[in-house]
Amino acid sequence: MKLEELKNRTKDAVDYLVQSLESGQSEVLTQYLGAMARFHTYSFGNVMLIARQKPDATNVAGIRTWNSLGRFVKRGEKGILILAPMVGYRRSRQNEIATDINTDNAADERKPEQQLVGFRAVYVFDISQTEGQELPTLTEVQGDVSGYRERLFEFVQSQGVELNYSERIAPAKGLSHGGKITLLSGMQPAEEFSTLVHEIGHEMLHRGDRRTLTTKKVRETEAEAVAFVVCNAIELQNGTSSADYIQLWHGDANLLRESLEAVQQTAAVILGAITPKPDEAQESEPSISEPGSAADSPPPMAESAAAESVPF
Repeated sequence: MKLEELKNRTKDAVDYLVQSLESGQSEVLTQYLGAMARFHTYSFGNVMLIARQKPDATNVAGIRTWNSLGRFVKRGEKGILILAPMVGYRRSRQNEIATDINTDNAADERKPEQQLVGFRAVYVFDISQTEGQELPTLTEVQGDVSGYRERLFEFVQSQGVELNYSERIAPAKGLSHGGKITLLSGMQPAEEFSTLVHEIGHEMLHRGDRRTLTTKKVRETEAEAVAFVVCNAIELQNGTSSADYIQLWHGDANLLRESLEAVQQTAAVILGAITPKPDEAQESEPSISEPGSAADSPPPMAESAAAESVPF
């Protein structure tokens, strides 16, 4: 598949979302934001591709990875196309010159450099498309933000943002103002967590020039969408306020197109900071196979598509 066709696939996924909003189908946006929550280590382009092809996907991997976990793709299931990086090795011209001058260090200087050389289309399958052994599961968060809350506080501090509490800001639950966040005193932990994600979203998205280039409506929409994605990722029910804000995107395709990638990237950084670190064996995204359906089983891809930077 050519690069231009891959770019068009990603563009079509975003266009589908825009068209759905324009026709009043706001639930499609909720599905896309849900995909951001479930696949926050993936690039924006791959999140869009997964959400467009299988909005209810929760856990994707290639055939070989599923097989290694004791699960097998059901016959006839269609793969989900995403992009995987191709990494090559090349000895730089500078190393060649250094080797010629100093032969004592020839072995070190000749060591090839790893670099990204492009992307290619690969296929993964959602867990719902497989059958076999049950996967081990982590304790689910249902309104309990223990651990996440503490790590969020640490993340806010690492961003150089000062955090305070006050009763005077009521009825507002939180305020963000130039490197300072003030939260309403006495909130429940889950409500406090959601509000703080919203406010740090403001700090990350709207500190610089972007603040002057956006309206208050845009800023609130983006910050609440970040809160929606992060809370959804840890299975925290954060009320209807997020859904209400999301409705503001309806009818404004340009706003959505410009904002969605910023929301995804911001939420991914926050989730990367507050998510408990898994065992080393689970840290990397599973290897990716390249079948188009369960009936085909060509050699699997060696590269992961989890955290690559797709150039569109």
